[in-house]
Amino acid sequence: MKVLIDTNIVLDLLLEREPFVESAIALFEQIEYGKLIGYIAATTITNIFYIIRKTEGREVALAVTGRLLTGLQFCAVDRQTVETALRLNLKDFEDSVQLACATLAQLDGIVTRDRKDFAGSPLPIYSPTELLNQLQ
Repeated sequence: MKVLIDTNIVLDLLLEREPFVESAIALFEQIEYGKLIGYIAATTITNIFYIIRKTEGREVALAVTGRLLTGLQFCAVDRQTVETALRLNLKDFEDSVQLACATLAQLDGIVTRDRKDFAGSPLPIYSPTELLNQLQ
């Protein structure tokens, strides 16, 4: 199963945000074990770098970026992606870009804690717990 992982889930893992970190760890373990193929939008990596740099410093942000390169696949963000995102017209443009990436890459769903942000998605939307339960 190939899923796009929303930025909030990646940040839950990297920033160890309670009470969400445990489900994020379990999700990323499934990727390590090969039960899932995890994707992020290419723009997500720059957003994560920026957030981590602001909170933890540049060196930590560089280290985190390197870790993400080894564990996740990237969905391209190009003109077609942005045009698709504009047509999707979600409330948050970043979410529109992520949904466009997942749709164009023909992924099987999106994992997020903010299901409402993807209202009307043509792809299934899962919370980390829902997806983990489905994998059992």
